[in-house]
Amino acid sequence: MTKYQPLKEFLEKERGNQIPMTFSEIEELIGDKLPSSARKHRPWWSNNPSNSVITYAWLKAGYKTSKVNMNEEKLIFIRITETRTTSKDTHHKPKPREMYQLLLGCMKGSLKIADGTDLTQPIKISWDAEEGRL
Repeated sequence: MTKYQPLKEFLEKERGNQIPMTFSEIEELIGDKLPSSARKHRPWWSNNPSNSVITYAWLKAGYKTSKVNMNEEKLIFIRITETRTTSKDTHHKPKPREMYQLLLGCMKGSLKIADGTDLTQPIKISWDAEEGRL
């Protein structure tokens, strides 16, 4: 049993789609203080399942965090709704737009453009082609 099991059990018993809570209410529920990073760093409340043990607890209970307010130390747990597929295939097949977003998303921050580079300037190859030298 993890430290955050009481939060998981509390969320599993809830019937609402939105459960507002304060950081203090969560601490009262688990019977312990949250780590200091929970009050300092917004990513601590992300819904990445490999983020932390508490993240796993709320995701396993069927909820995700939303509207995390670090200043007021409050958030809303939102019930995760499962999408049903009409196909016999249970695997999600991304649409072309989703694939495009996934591919570009994985490259985010990997390209650096040197200062002074004019991205509208034609490359040398196109000039050669226009002059019939290609």
